[in-house]
Amino acid sequence: MEKNVHTFIGCDNDYKDSKTVLFGAPFDSTASYRPGARFGPSAVRNESNAIETYSPYQNKDLNDITVFDGGDLETPFGNPTRPLQMIEEFASKIIQDKKTPFMIGGEHLMTLGAVRALIKKHPDLHILCFDAHADLRNDYLGETLSHATVMRRCFDLTGKDRIFQFGVRSGERDEFDFAKENTFIQKFNFNGLDGVLAQLKGKPIYFSIDLDVLDPSVLPGTGTPEAGGVSFDELLTAALKMSGLSIVGADAMELCPTCDPSGISTALACKLIREMLLML
Repeated sequence: MEKNVHTFIGCDNDYKDSKTVLFGAPFDSTASYRPGARFGPSAVRNESNAIETYSPYQNKDLNDITVFDGGDLETPFGNPTRPLQMIEEFASKIIQDKKTPFMIGGEHLMTLGAVRALIKKHPDLHILCFDAHADLRNDYLGETLSHATVMRRCFDLTGKDRIFQFGVRSGERDEFDFAKENTFIQKFNFNGLDGVLAQLKGKPIYFSIDLDVLDPSVLPGTGTPEAGGVSFDELLTAALKMSGLSIVGADAMELCPTCDPSGISTALACKLIREMLLML
């Protein structure tokens, strides 16, 4: 666990002293529309110095907490099996050392690697996911490991009634039918979030944000943009409600900086990640 040379702003603490471990998963080989999410982690680090360590939203500062930035995993392109194994192994080490893993994607399928690691430590793990897509297909074009199947593969591990999704506005009819019987989906927005959080109080939670939950007018830099998303203020308000819950792992996925030459999407992602780290 050597310190990364180029770190996210305020995340240059030593591993042994840190409570949260940041790492990147630069993989996008199952992207179904526009590739480029593999460049998300490095773009976030490059641009993070454009924001301050202090959050006026929470009156907290990254310099007051301890976060270790371990850099990006060297994930091979192509078949996702090995990258998922690498993330599981890396996250398992973090968990064994009683620290919280925080992953920057990369495509959303990589969430599965962290969930595999956490569910060994927390068999009653619950997943809270903000996403434009249901991601509950059993396969996509015959492939069972895809960013379009990630929540279905997580369901294979957690079982019924342990996955809660908000902001979903895209998916096949079969996915929504599956959700009615097995998971919780709030379409389009964060209505009902307070009730779900009350239900999850005291339970171990993996918190995953697919950045395409945001409207593409706010964040165009993602591989599968979907019209009708939430605003940044709505997303941040919802995310900060996690404060005080038992978040045992988190991620921010699917930033595709090459899809937004303006850099606005990356700047937003930096700010959101800062707030998530402080919330944890």
